This record gives sequence, C-alpha cells and structure tokens, in this order.
Amino acid sequence: MSADAKTVEARCVRLNAKAENAVALAPIVERQMLARAPNELLIEVKAAAVNPSDVKAATGLMPYAVFPRTPGRDYAGVVIDGPAGIMGREVFGSSGDLGIRRDGTHASHLVVEADAVVEKPKTVSWEEAAGIGVPFVTAMEGFRRAGVPRSGETVLVFGVNGKVGQAAVQIASWQGARVVGVVRRTEAYEGHTNAPIEVIDASVIDVAARVRELTGGKGADIVFNTVGDPYFQAAHKSLALRGRQILIAAIDRIVQFNILEFYRGQHTYVGIDTLGLSSAATGAVLRDLGRGFASGHLKPFPIKANAIYPLERAKEAYVAVAGSSRDRVILKP
Repeated sequence: MSADAKTVEARCVRLNAKAENAVALAPIVERQMLARAPNELLIEVKAAAVNPSDVKAATGLMPYAVFPRTPGRDYAGVVIDGPAGIMGREVFGSSGDLGIRRDGTHASHLVVEADAVVEKPKTVSWEEAAGIGVPFVTAMEGFRRAGVPRSGETVLVFGVNGKVGQAAVQIASWQGARVVGVVRRTEAYEGHTNAPIEVIDASVIDVAARVRELTGGKGADIVFNTVGDPYFQAAHKSLALRGRQILIAAIDRIVQFNILEFYRGQHTYVGIDTLGLSSAATGAVLRDLGRGFASGHLKPFPIKANAIYPLERAKEAYVAVAGSSRDRVILKP
C-alpha cells in the first residue's frame, strides 16, 4: 500500500465456504477496508456481471478457488484512486483469477492492476460494459489462438445463441468471415451480427452434411464449439482441410477420437480456458476488441431490467445463472 493511498470501506459479497449447489449458497454482504498498491487502481464498481464460472467456483467445481472470498470476474466502474492521468476514468475489465483465486468484483469497490482496465466506450452503459468481459474474452482468445477469421473463411458456431456463441458471431462477421450457427431446437439467431448468418437446427438436420453443402464440399475453416462433447463428432466431420476446432466446455469430457481423420485432415484442436488468463492478459484481449465496440461492429449484450440485482440479492442472481438463464445477469452495488 502506498503512503498516500486512499482507503475505502467497501461493501463486498462474501462466500465463506463452498456449497453443494447454487440453491445452497449463503452469500453475505460484509464491509472491508480496501486500498491500492503502487501498481494498482482502486475502482468504484458501478456494475458487475455474474458468469457461470462464478457459480461453478462457488459450488466446488474449481479446486483452486479460495474461501472465504468475494466472487466476480467482470466489472465496470470509475477509477477513484490511482496515477493522476487515470483518476476519474470510466473503465471496464475482466480476469481469470479475480473472484476465483482472489477477491473479485461483486462489491462496491475493487482493487486491480493498472494495466488490467480498458476505457469504457461512451456509447455503452455501465451494465452493458460489465456484461462484455468473459464471453467476449473467451471468443476472442479462441480466435487469437486458432487464427482470427479472414474474409472468405467459414466459421461454424455450435451453441450460437449462448453468450460466447453470440460474441464469436460478432467477431467473425466483423472480420468478414461467413458464419453458420448451430442450435439444438428450432430458433433464430438472437444476437447482433455484421452479416446474415445461416442457422442449422441440429435436431432435424445433419450438421456436417449441411455445412459441406453450404461450402461446396469444403467444410468449415473454424469450428467454435461452445458446448463440447455433444457436438464433438458433428464438429469434427464439419472441418475443412486444415480446419481448426475451438473447445471451451465439456459435459461428459471423454469423446471418441478418430486419429486417422484428424491427421489426414491436418486439423488443429484449440482448448481455451480464460481462467488461466491474468487480469493484465485479459485487459490485452479486451483492448483488441475495443475498436470493434467503438465502431459499432461489436455490440454489448442487451441487459434486461429484471436481470439486475443489488448485492443483497446476490444469491438470487447466482441461482438465475445456475438455472441457465439466457439473460446477462448483473449485480449493481
């Protein structure tokens, strides 16, 4: 802590121990004194998102999660203590370790590294900015590792109406790629896109056959599989020569894997775990996306009024996310 650092009494959601499930969670709001170190910022949190990973960590699915702690990875707020040039700046950010290995964003104030924050676009509300983090970082990190889609390439997105799926559509269509989405029942694509996208209902159509048909037999250059094993085979069979499959989730974890088809197809499989990214590394990914939000090619998720909760109702917010709510759930101090 620097000698002239400001100290604030923060209201923080606290989880004292892991719970068996979301309904058994017992978050309480406690007051804690916070101050920054020389390389850190003290932020007054205006809004913070609740992600599935917040709930998973709280229910013991991440063995490295510490207790007691304040959960939360995504945030938006105002810098109230830091270097002179950044004081009063409106910022947002996310992290792989915030809220999991150390105290996070579900609080009135937050201490975070100075290079972790990104300037909030003026056109984006506090709640919208808080909702950008994990889904967009996951999508962008997948493309950074697999190769950012280029004009003329085809990107196939499984789970296209999930938040990471929608972020992947936005980024791929911004880059000029053709996007095809996959859903598990008859429904239209719900998110923003920069070009029309075709949606395949996997319950009635053979996904790989349809993708080959749409691409003149070539297949998809990139498959973004946000669901995991249920779509692994369909994703594998949809890949073009030298195609890349991005994986971010699993249900049963173990899949049948045809090694011959894998190496004959010269395929690449890319695993993405944003929990491995530091606050600073996450900030770098968000800065990559900043010009897309500034230009309007990328749009934050709409936030519904009934999906915004005060800190005192954090348990309801966690239960909503655990129940697979499609809304972006936000806590407002």
